[in-house]
Amino acid sequence: MDSKGLQETHPPLTAHEALVEANRCLYCFDAPCMHACPTHIDIPRFIKKIATENLRGSARTILEANLLGATCARVCPVQELCEGACVLGAEHKPIAIGRLQRHAMDSVNDRGRSMIPVAGPSGRQVAVVGAGPAGLSCAGELAKRGHAVTVFEKRDLAGGLSTYGIIGLREPVETSLGEVRMIEGLGVRVETNQALGRDFVLADLQGRFDAVFLSVGLGTTPEMTIPGEEFVLDGLAYIEDSKLNPGGMKIGRHVAVIGAGNTAIDCATVAVRLGAERVTMIYRRTAEEMTAYLHEYEFIKNEGVEFRFLTQPVRVLAPGGHVTGLDCVRMELGEADASGRRAPRMVPGSEFTIETDQVVKAVGQEKPWAALGLARAKGFISVNEEFETSLRGVFAGGDCIRARGTASTVMAVQDGKLAAAAIHQRITEGAN
Repeated sequence: MDSKGLQETHPPLTAHEALVEANRCLYCFDAPCMHACPTHIDIPRFIKKIATENLRGSARTILEANLLGATCARVCPVQELCEGACVLGAEHKPIAIGRLQRHAMDSVNDRGRSMIPVAGPSGRQVAVVGAGPAGLSCAGELAKRGHAVTVFEKRDLAGGLSTYGIIGLREPVETSLGEVRMIEGLGVRVETNQALGRDFVLADLQGRFDAVFLSVGLGTTPEMTIPGEEFVLDGLAYIEDSKLNPGGMKIGRHVAVIGAGNTAIDCATVAVRLGAERVTMIYRRTAEEMTAYLHEYEFIKNEGVEFRFLTQPVRVLAPGGHVTGLDCVRMELGEADASGRRAPRMVPGSEFTIETDQVVKAVGQEKPWAALGLARAKGFISVNEEFETSLRGVFAGGDCIRARGTASTVMAVQDGKLAAAAIHQRITEGAN
């Protein structure tokens, strides 16, 4: 199967293109773009360094605020953040901050370690559970301060969703793994195939390390509890296959994607780009309630994907084990529910069937942390302002704590950075 359709959307900027774009920047004082960046990268400074052809200095500026600058340059919703705040955006085209950041970071690749100063050994040890963006950010920031950090990752490869769950046209696997190598270059030890609850328990880590940081993300896609669900493909696994095994994927002619978040849009993109003749996204609410970013919605519409709003799947038709259709009912919206969105309810007698030979679900992820014995809010791990959980010395960040606000890679990176500062303060108290 040809996977060229999943190569990065935008080609890298040439040196000339980067110079031209960098020189458009006004280098604002107290720049709105910098405030809009969750990691507060000094954007005018790194762009100015590109304009003076100092790419190494530009990358250093980015890494000072965000150790996963190459990933965030690709996957951040820049339209909603830095570029959305650019003062040139009101009457002109905003500066292409994301592409300039990628230009600077790719110039150093995983050699960024050589630009990051590391303190001498502190004698303190920290365990990080989960090698996604929050865990890698926390581990790297702690290593910079001289602490010995061990990261425990349950999968074969580190990087979390950056490696497995972000579609290739936004971030190739090589970019994520390059940043893992950079973090390891700071002295961080990454142990893969080590799962919390299977290979060790939290009490083990508490006994062996001075502090623990949990960046365990979210769990599997929940069951929809409809007949025939055994023939429905998991959206995260669908994206993972498109990155790690595109040649081995079976793409249906008529693909139905259940859900309307960013993951669902990525699944629809995979299907379109890998050869599906028709792709239909099915959502029980309306476009106004979608959790996907607006620019992602516009993107997937331009890909030719159809939408069936106010539609609820109730049965997968799979005679002889071969999917032929998806029985659905029409919905209407009532009063707002706990999420603040109007709750959908079935319209009696409105059943109909969507013809499809492949169904993919991307309807959120479970929160599988009850066994940890930590305080939770709305199913997420509760933390205080210092990212400490209800257990002293155990901290957490990333998607597993995102009970409020939008979960994103850049927010996870910032969580890891802030948690590292709090952990450093805690484990060095009274040391001097």
